[in-house]
Amino acid sequence: MESLAGYVYKAASEGRVLTLAALLLNHSTAETHYLLSYVTQHAGQRSTPLIIAARNGHAKVVRLLLDHYRVETEQTGTVRFDGYVIDGATALWCAAGAGHFEVVRLLVLHSANVNHTTVTNSTPLRAACFDGRLDIVRYLVENRADIGIANKYDNTCLMIAAYKGHGDVVRFLLERGADPNARAHCGATALHFAAEAGHLDIVKELVRGRASMAVNGNGMTPLKVAAESCKADVVELLLAHADCDPASRVEALELLGASFANDRENYDILKTYHYLYLAMLERHRDPAHVIAKEVLAPVEAYGGRSECRTPADLEAIRQDRDALHMEGLIVRERVLGSDNIDVSHPIIYRGAVYADNMEFDRCIRLWLHALRLRQRGNRNTHKDLLRFAQVFSQMVHLNEPVRARDVEQVLRCSVLEIERSTARVGTAPEPDLHSATDNYESNLFTFLYLVCISTKTQCGEEERARINKQIYDLIQLDPRSREGASLLHLAISSSTPVDDFHTNDVCSFPNAQVTKLLLDCGARVNAVDHEGNSPLHVIVQYNRPISDFLTLHAIIISLVEAGAHTDMTNKQNKTPLDKSTTGVSEILLKTQMKMSLKCLAARAVRQHHITYRNQIPKTLEEFVELH
Repeated sequence: MESLAGYVYKAASEGRVLTLAALLLNHSTAETHYLLSYVTQHAGQRSTPLIIAARNGHAKVVRLLLDHYRVETEQTGTVRFDGYVIDGATALWCAAGAGHFEVVRLLVLHSANVNHTTVTNSTPLRAACFDGRLDIVRYLVENRADIGIANKYDNTCLMIAAYKGHGDVVRFLLERGADPNARAHCGATALHFAAEAGHLDIVKELVRGRASMAVNGNGMTPLKVAAESCKADVVELLLAHADCDPASRVEALELLGASFANDRENYDILKTYHYLYLAMLERHRDPAHVIAKEVLAPVEAYGGRSECRTPADLEAIRQDRDALHMEGLIVRERVLGSDNIDVSHPIIYRGAVYADNMEFDRCIRLWLHALRLRQRGNRNTHKDLLRFAQVFSQMVHLNEPVRARDVEQVLRCSVLEIERSTARVGTAPEPDLHSATDNYESNLFTFLYLVCISTKTQCGEEERARINKQIYDLIQLDPRSREGASLLHLAISSSTPVDDFHTNDVCSFPNAQVTKLLLDCGARVNAVDHEGNSPLHVIVQYNRPISDFLTLHAIIISLVEAGAHTDMTNKQNKTPLDKSTTGVSEILLKTQMKMSLKCLAARAVRQHHITYRNQIPKTLEEFVELH
């Protein structure tokens, strides 16, 4: 029957109604129920014949299943829409989301629940609003769909329609009583979403519908959101909003101008000056009551500049693009606040422009500032740290000097991020666990790239000591990969991935210099992974023993000199010699093997199954277990 269920699913998926009817002919009620309830997994989806037929818009198949076989309309499955995986979707949700009006009508006529929600609390109405299908939205509402049901993030149908730019749907929902001031978890309203996306007509519609200038969870009004997103027409419209006081007006103009200075998609230095100058005129409109600025202290990353205070100050830098770029970053940080999530993006962009122009020092100053801001806000910084490994690698490859102080600062931030990402993995809910673990492992790999770069960086004794202190601190935390690999395991494994944007020009694994540095900083030479393999077990399986002989030789020597047990066994009871995959590594290992009497005794205890637990000191028990 399972094989037949596959054919039934395929016929329903492809809309072959006659084939489907033939396949279901002459089966008992129980068999038919099995075939039409069977959940098929295909292309990342899990669905029944009814769900896939509705998803693909095959009205004749849906009619057959509903009229003749009375298939349950509330069957749920997992489907893909616009790159999203939707769990708990019904046939009605799929038809509404895919814009198949006739299928929607059939399902509703057969009493499908118009308010049935997915796992994330999304309704068929929300799916139709996302797609902008006013005909389906209207039909569902006329059949008692609740426009007030929000998803698990408290994001309403009005919000998604506003964000996606479906003006006719927004207008209809407002006419039917949708609340324009409802708030999502992040504190945003429909007006925030429309303003951010720059949908001017929808912003007008929402303002007419008495949408307020509410503040979201990041302290942003719709006016500020529009300004930060470089939506000048929306800003100019909202400046006339009843809730817009003079100070808010000035800040919006400043933020708009500042954002044009460092936005990759909307860069326009003329608009930067234009709006900053308008804001300055607003501040000085009444000489007796100048709206004063609370200027931030100079920031090294911004060249130590102070923000312009008068129209004359601004006029003085009108032709200086670089000064206007820095003015933009300074203004954004003041207006948004240093802890705002959006402050760092333009800083990173401007740093990247400097890197492209080979102005690496200015790039690093900006990126370090952005990294500190993001870590101060306890935000995930794995991409920021990797960005440093990439630019440092590019500099090394081009023979540009990398400052030891910069490497040390990034290593310090890397240790903090690994601590935090370890905690995130421990507290992540099941759906987020894989992503959290990926980010955590990415941080481990980036740390090793930075260690590798540090071996190629010129530094004095004090600078080297500070770098080594960061390496020591992380080794003491003993972070492990999914497979239980320590930093030392990763440093000598050819399986350790290397980022391919500049990083692989200077970093590779196994790496003898990184291995030696980790050992010097206290790495446990006999640490084992989940399979009981020590670093020595790993390196003897290196499959390039001839072309990379010096690396293999140097690592084995370093491990043995640091106290690696050559007779240590893994969970398969294999020693490094047993695991050696090439004659070269076998010879190297044999020349280094110096079996102590203590090791021989431990092996004898294990081989002859002599009882030793609670008979010898605990430290010796651990030693015996290694053998």
